[in-house]
Amino acid sequence: MKLTKKALSNILFVIVIALLLYPKSKAWILQKISFSPGIENVENRVKLSSYDWALQGLNTENYDFNQVKYKVVIVNFWATWCVPCIAEMPSLQELYNDYGDKVDFLLVTSDTNEKVAPFMKERGFTMPIYNQVSNAPNEFFTKTIPKTFLVNKKGEIVIDTGRADWNTKKIRKLLDQLLAE
Repeated sequence: MKLTKKALSNILFVIVIALLLYPKSKAWILQKISFSPGIENVENRVKLSSYDWALQGLNTENYDFNQVKYKVVIVNFWATWCVPCIAEMPSLQELYNDYGDKVDFLLVTSDTNEKVAPFMKERGFTMPIYNQVSNAPNEFFTKTIPKTFLVNKKGEIVIDTGRADWNTKKIRKLLDQLLAE
């Protein structure tokens, strides 16, 4: 039986759709098409109005956001069921491996530790994970996840973006500049 071009394209289309419906393959595909996040122009940067935010550590100690005053911090809102979140986690982990002692990484989820612990272990992720005890600063308000903010030592939001590839030369150079300020 000889397949026509139309039949082959239909089969390929069905395979692609099937891959996108399966979460692990969808996450892999999203990883391959990720981009480096955009950086806010200095004059457009929003400054945090408050540092009053309490976080409960799931795999780490509890955290008072007042600790990040005058520090560089990455705040990432995510969930274990969110495929785009899962797609960007390996790049965040690689960045954490190299900058975790210089930059505060706050990965915030509404998932329970019963869901988070096996998720992290299965994937070999070691980043600190938190639940919110109180509301985040208004500038972190979001209706979608993943949502990530990079805040400089002055409390200005330098990056405000959705899913991205965080382990890029551009981001590493930016982090080095922000740490040197």
